Amino acid sequence: MEQILKNHRIFVLLLILLLFSSEKLQAQEKSNNIKVLKYVRLYADSTGESHFEDLTIDLNEIDFAPPAPPIFTSDLNPSSNYGFASVLPGWESEWHPAPKRQFMIYLSGTIEAEVSDGEIRQFGPGSITLAEDTIGKGHKSRVVGSDLVIGVVIQLEK
Repeated sequence: MEQILKNHRIFVLLLILLLFSSEKLQAQEKSNNIKVLKYVRLYADSTGESHFEDLTIDLNEIDFAPPAPPIFTSDLNPSSNYGFASVLPGWESEWHPAPKRQFMIYLSGTIEAEVSDGEIRQFGPGSITLAEDTIGKGHKSRVVGSDLVIGVVIQLEK
């Protein structure tokens, strides 16, 4: 029951963040289809090189919290930790792997990430990334512009 409540809280947090985030998505295309959520996967291949991949999550209409009307949701998945992150303008990292398989949801500011295959993308308010490059060279990141970057980190159990 505790895990169900934890997953419910995380889902509600994600839903609120998505509903109230900016319309601006710089590194991913926003879907106008209420049944699909788009996000960017950052992963390492079998040789440890990192890449970006555009993916979608299907959302199904369910009675999530009766008596409220149905909403569209994805399957709920277990997570181990969640928190908020704040990064100052001018921050820049060297190459590093993700500390854990985790979703990043950007609320403000812009982060630029480079993967080892040379591709560079920017993620701003409303962008969602799934960092899975926990092995190999990883990626490097930097804050773009003069705005504070604020995001939500959700570390996954699997």
